[in-house]
Amino acid sequence: MYTKTLNNGMTIPQLGFGVWKVSDEEAISTVDEAIQTGYRLIDTAKIYGNEVGVGKAIAKSAIPREELFITTKLWNSDQGYEQTLQAFDESLEKLGLDYVDLYLIHWPTPMYDTYVESYKAMEKIYKEGRAKAIGVCNFDIEHLQRIIDECEIVPAINQIECHPYLQQTELKAFCQQHGIHVEAYSPLMNGKDVLENTTIQEIAKQYGKTPAQVILRWHLQTDTIVIPKTVTPSRMAENLDVFDFELNSTDMDKISALDSGKRINAVPSEMNRK
Repeated sequence: MYTKTLNNGMTIPQLGFGVWKVSDEEAISTVDEAIQTGYRLIDTAKIYGNEVGVGKAIAKSAIPREELFITTKLWNSDQGYEQTLQAFDESLEKLGLDYVDLYLIHWPTPMYDTYVESYKAMEKIYKEGRAKAIGVCNFDIEHLQRIIDECEIVPAINQIECHPYLQQTELKAFCQQHGIHVEAYSPLMNGKDVLENTTIQEIAKQYGKTPAQVILRWHLQTDTIVIPKTVTPSRMAENLDVFDFELNSTDMDKISALDSGKRINAVPSEMNRK
């Protein structure tokens, strides 16, 4: 497993496991299977409704807590200073943990303009040691700049939609400039048409790998942390089997040329749902 060192000195596995759209009950067996397969980074969120199941899987695991990297997220309706502190306590209780490794603001929800005070509450949580790192999700440059300007702690991570059709080059460059690691969700475009792209398929044949493995390898080689989601054990193993090959520069360039700005999730500046 590759790791990355965050801006506070913590290390994070570069390839993790997401549990979006996994039910609370299903999360117990799914996360247990993922941990047994070799995943150590587990990414959940309050809005996923499966923190209890994720926590039960962690408790069931024989893996020492310090070897796991657990992420959860603050939902939009819980933003605000005091609300954030309360929501964090609730997530921690559901997970059955003393701390999380990473706590993230799920969306900036700019219409309500509460993400700065929410982040300041997260800074308090971080200073108390109950979140080992803090960061954000779906933040564009303007949102990140406000956090940098108005808060003390630069986010460790910005988790964003990223895949070959939405490569986020400008945002990634800004994050790199400020020591913020990028973490990609929907890295395989939720299994949609990018897996059927002829360029990706041709590259996959060349390396004797699947299209999904090629895309995940591309993420790794672009210095991106990546959290694919699946409930199928064979695909869990397939997604983890990407450390025995390397894409050459020509193939990396071919994938870079696929960028079209196509999103499958909400536009961050427009997403204000609570």
